[in-house]
Amino acid sequence: MKNGLNILVTGCGGDIGQSLGKILKKWAYTNNLFGIDISDKNAAQFIYPNFSVGLRYTNSEYLHQLETFISYNDIDIVIPIAEPELRYFSKQNILNEIGNAKMITASTKALEIGFDKYETAEFLKTEGFPFPKTYLAKDLDTIESFPVILKSRTGSGSKDIHKINNMEEFSFYTRQNIEDYVIQEFIPEKKGEYTCGLFRSSKGEIRSQIFKRELLSGYSGYGEVVENEIITSLLEELAVKLDLVGSINIQLRLANGVPKVFEINPRFSSTVLFRHLFGFEDLIWSLEDKLGLELSDNRQIVTGRKFYKGYEEHIK
Repeated sequence: MKNGLNILVTGCGGDIGQSLGKILKKWAYTNNLFGIDISDKNAAQFIYPNFSVGLRYTNSEYLHQLETFISYNDIDIVIPIAEPELRYFSKQNILNEIGNAKMITASTKALEIGFDKYETAEFLKTEGFPFPKTYLAKDLDTIESFPVILKSRTGSGSKDIHKINNMEEFSFYTRQNIEDYVIQEFIPEKKGEYTCGLFRSSKGEIRSQIFKRELLSGYSGYGEVVENEIITSLLEELAVKLDLVGSINIQLRLANGVPKVFEINPRFSSTVLFRHLFGFEDLIWSLEDKLGLELSDNRQIVTGRKFYKGYEEHIK
């Protein structure tokens, strides 16, 4: 490997992209750090030394422009962040390399299952994992018990997730596109919600970290590192069954002491920087693994430590 790497993060304007930028700026192997987003109305331009505005993935010139950018700037590594872009690359079968640059993504099976909330439930059911009952919204004439969770089958983030208390609310939220929604059993939050970082190397080494978290405006606003042998065992089994190589995020809640997985996010998550600060450096491990390097290990005993989501102001 050459002395330093030119790294490009696409979709860098959101909170995940900004977190990755902060990590990569301090990585010893980073030579030049580039970020592309569809807008400059975000703080990524203050994080990425080389920031530019690019095309949406839906633009017919998107791939050509990206390949040209990679070639012109001698990019070694590309890290796509936005789930729509990841879906695009998956459909195009562009997951290992683009031009002369290596791609950092989760492996194919994890992507395909995580992209589709109904397929996630069917996978968990088939493999015998505990999960909340999940149905296609279009298949239900009525809902017998409330509340339930209504979520986009293919969406990401919290904007398409709703707690539904009656049929009127169900009809309201599905009035325009019922085909894209699933109904999921509601699991009370009284025992806590957990977001888990899960990494598996190409050689099969599995590492995980568990946060018990509280949401703030759809993001993990507060969390605490916890130890739970049942959850850890579930995560390790999930990594194997998903044929995982790379880093993903698992979300779950406890029901009568049983961890029920309700989301598999096949990408880096909004807690990636918090995990990194606690020594769970899944971004760095993903890069090292892709480059054929020995995995570093700066993990410490951090059980009980807490994180708090803050904000920064930038003036231009």
